Amino acid sequence: MADFYKAILFLNYGLLLSVILLGAVRFRVLNNKEKQYFYCIAFLFFIELLNLVLPYVFNLNDTSFLYPLYIAGEFFLLSALFIRKLNLPAYFLGLVAVVASGFMISKYSFDYPGNADIAKVISNIIIICLSGFTLIREIKDTSGQNRFLVTDASIFFYYSVSVFIFIVQHQIAYLSEHDYYIIFSANNILSGILYISFLYTFIKLKK
Repeated sequence: MADFYKAILFLNYGLLLSVILLGAVRFRVLNNKEKQYFYCIAFLFFIELLNLVLPYVFNLNDTSFLYPLYIAGEFFLLSALFIRKLNLPAYFLGLVAVVASGFMISKYSFDYPGNADIAKVISNIIIICLSGFTLIREIKDTSGQNRFLVTDASIFFYYSVSVFIFIVQHQIAYLSEHDYYIIFSANNILSGILYISFLYTFIKLKK
């Protein structure tokens, strides 16, 4: 099972790199709102790159300090994306920025909350709600201008299922190594589906 997990993990790294390269090529054909998708995937690529480089290049095996940055950055970028797509008032962006910044300051300065996973679950639920409302609006829209509909659906699917997996994982007191690999492999497969949706959308984009 460990070999299967590693195979899926490195496949995802390849998919993520492909998304970044193709997104950079197609960046010019994106409108201002759509560029936010590239910023989101670029941030994720940056975090994954640090997780690879720090242990193998700088011999820094504990990269857990990146986790709060990942939670806050993911929350801000995706929330901002859907707030802009929903045409919500600008103060919602300010509120999201304050929450993300407040979490990072609280975690890095005072180590609060002690369990950052709580913030991860809450941020994911907010992302699910925002992406869900966006999907409903896009499905009702008959103009055919929803070029990222597949990606939005994949984001909603990924965060909906992954937050369920996350909660179930923490409800089980004792998990065997085999069970952990199964859970992480399932989450990596979901990530792969999300990256493929980005690839599909970038490939289909036209000027």
